[in-house]
Amino acid sequence: MGKLLAVALVGIAAALVAERLLAFRSRLNASREVAPVSLPNCRLIKGIETGSEDIDILPNGLAFISSGLKYPGLMSFAPDKPGEIFLMDLNEDNPRAVELRISRGFDLASFNPHGISTYIDRDDTVYLFVVNHPHQKSTVELFKFVEDDNSLVHLKTIRHDLLTSVNDIVAMGPDSFYATNDHYFSEFLLMFLEMFLGLTWSNVIYYSPKEVKEVASGFYSANGINISPDRKYIYIADVLDHNVHVMEKHANWSLTHVKTLQLDTLVDNLSIDPHTGDIWTGCHPNGMKLFYYDPENLPASEVLRIQSILSEQPVVTRVYADNGSVLQGSSVASTHQGKLLIGTVFHRALFCHL
Repeated sequence: MGKLLAVALVGIAAALVAERLLAFRSRLNASREVAPVSLPNCRLIKGIETGSEDIDILPNGLAFISSGLKYPGLMSFAPDKPGEIFLMDLNEDNPRAVELRISRGFDLASFNPHGISTYIDRDDTVYLFVVNHPHQKSTVELFKFVEDDNSLVHLKTIRHDLLTSVNDIVAMGPDSFYATNDHYFSEFLLMFLEMFLGLTWSNVIYYSPKEVKEVASGFYSANGINISPDRKYIYIADVLDHNVHVMEKHANWSLTHVKTLQLDTLVDNLSIDPHTGDIWTGCHPNGMKLFYYDPENLPASEVLRIQSILSEQPVVTRVYADNGSVLQGSSVASTHQGKLLIGTVFHRALFCHL
C-alpha cells in the first residue's frame, strides 16, 4: 500500500510539473517564429552596444536612452560595465547618441538603469526618473536634466518596501509616479519559480512623498507602463500574458480596469505618440530565445503600433520584425515626427525614418 501511494504521488507530481512546463513555454511563446518586416531607411546607432532598454522622447525631439541593463537570467555583453544614459537630438539630420554626464556624488559604479520616464515642470525644468538596480535591488533615481552641458544632476534616490522589483515607471509629477513590479520576489531563483508556476503576484504601485500604495495587481509580469495624452488612462503591458491593460486614472490616483487588448507577442515597454495617442511597443516574439540565449538561435525583435485602443476594434500593425540578425531582443519603440527609435534589452539600437 505504501509503495502504491508513493508511486501515485510521484505520478501526480510529474503530471503537475509537465503541465506547468507546457504553460510556461506557452507564456514564453517558445515555438513562435516571426516573419520579417523591413523598414527601408534604418541604421544602427553608433556607440550603443550594450542595450537601449527604454527610450523617452521630449516634445522638442530630445530622446533619452537607458543602456547597460544587467537583469537576472538575461544576457549582458558587458556585465562589468556601469550603465549609461544617452541623449539623441532627433531634430538633427543625422542624430548621434551622446552619453550624458552625471553629477558627482552619484554611485556610477553600481548604476544599472532599466525603465525611464520624463516630467516637464511648469517652469520647464525637465526631470528624468530612472529605475535602477544597484546590487540587484530596486531604486528610483531622480535627476534634473541640464541641456546646456548635456548633464544630469542627481537629486535623490527613492526606496520603498513596495518598490521591490521595479521594471518601468511613468512620472506623474516632479516627485510622483506609477511603477510596475515585474515580480513579487526579487531573488533570481524565486523569480524563476514565480514565472514557472504562473503566479499572478505582480503589481503596480503609485508613489508620492505623501502616499505609497498598490493600485493594480493580478499580473503575471507587469512591464511597460505609460499614460494617454489626455492623462485619463494608464496603459500597462503584461509581458507574460501577451496583452496591454487599459486602466482609468482617478483623482485619488487609484486605477480601475477598462479593457484588455490581447496580442500574440511578449509586450515590453510602451511609448505614446502625443499627437495621435497611438501606442508603440517593442516586443519579444519568442521569450524562450530571450531567456535562454543562443548565438546560433538569436532572440528576435518586433515593433507593434496600436491605434484606437479605446475603441471596440483597435488596429494593430506590425511595423518592424527581425530574426535577430540586425536587432536582438527589442524592448521599446518610440517615434517623433516621422522618426523611429527601436531599443533592445542588451543589444544595440536602431534609428529609422518612417
